[in-house]
Amino acid sequence: MAVSMSFISPIFASLIIFFVIWVGAASASKPHIISFRSPNLYPEGITWDPIDQHLIVGSLRQRTIYSVSDAGVVDTLISDLSLPENVTFLGVTVDNHHRRLLAVIQAMEPLPPFSALAAYDLRSRKRLFLAPLHGDADLDSSLSRQIANDVTVDFSGNAYVTNAAANFIWKVNAKGEASIFSRSPVFTEYPVNRSSPYSFCGLNGILYNSLGYLLVVQSNTGKMFKVDAADGRARLVLLPRDLPWADGIAVRKDGTVVVVSQSKAWFLKSDDGWAQGTIFDETALEPEWFPTSVTIGGGERVYVIYGHLEEGVFGKGEREVFSIEEVKSERESGEEKTWVYVLVGLGLAYFLFWRFQMKQLIKNMDKKTN
Repeated sequence: MAVSMSFISPIFASLIIFFVIWVGAASASKPHIISFRSPNLYPEGITWDPIDQHLIVGSLRQRTIYSVSDAGVVDTLISDLSLPENVTFLGVTVDNHHRRLLAVIQAMEPLPPFSALAAYDLRSRKRLFLAPLHGDADLDSSLSRQIANDVTVDFSGNAYVTNAAANFIWKVNAKGEASIFSRSPVFTEYPVNRSSPYSFCGLNGILYNSLGYLLVVQSNTGKMFKVDAADGRARLVLLPRDLPWADGIAVRKDGTVVVVSQSKAWFLKSDDGWAQGTIFDETALEPEWFPTSVTIGGGERVYVIYGHLEEGVFGKGEREVFSIEEVKSERESGEEKTWVYVLVGLGLAYFLFWRFQMKQLIKNMDKKTN
């Protein structure tokens, strides 16, 4: 019996120690980096398809949307040559309940003005509708064009699209009927430094929360707003500091909201339904690679798209390689490592305790034998 225990217990103890060490190594692993090739793609938007298990990115001037696998394999998902030439796919999101892909389409200067939301069936890959997005002729008369930017969707299939130029939110129902949903005065209450680059860019990244509200960030003020998804009423989310040039926004299942700018990713939480929030961590990004959007992929990984968009917009050259990179909170990673060390300690304690018990057992057996 003692021989059997002495054979099984060391194996068991070793397995425990091996397991906790393996977990520790996994948690300390480097962020997932996906490099992919697609000539002059310059993607701005990114989203995750949880059913087909791949990332989806837009393009600057190709009228094409692509899927990107974990290994960097690029496939054409949507090719819509009926759209005006050289328009840009900006925000994209998957309406998983209706298996649709929603994509914001915007014509950049010097092209004629064009703003729309397209919906594509992810099974047939055919376009379901193209909803033109218009402003108010009187209120927006000073603008040369509307700028449809990002999109999110609720469980009923209603899409919400930000207007970065006029600071309002469109709503497009499941039939493709568009209307101005929220033009809250709070969106224009805060000062903008008009001498700053991209000062024209107001409301930008947007997400829908299942509790019935939207969170939207404003690039040129660094503010975040909470918008009632029923009536469009909006209020400022109180944060300890602004989020300068906030662009994309996404939320994990644990409620953590991630906001990205050209140089940072902020990790935020709220305990009161986003009346106010805390910034519990921030991570530096590569500004020269021009990150724009963020999404939550498989395993709740946070992915940022490095689309080099500025390079593409200003025609600074040709580019073939782009990247999607996982962004981690150093604070969360440190907390995970602490738990790993605790588990390692428990494993070692168990092993030492077993060793002590075995020595006592052997001594007792020796006494009986003698």
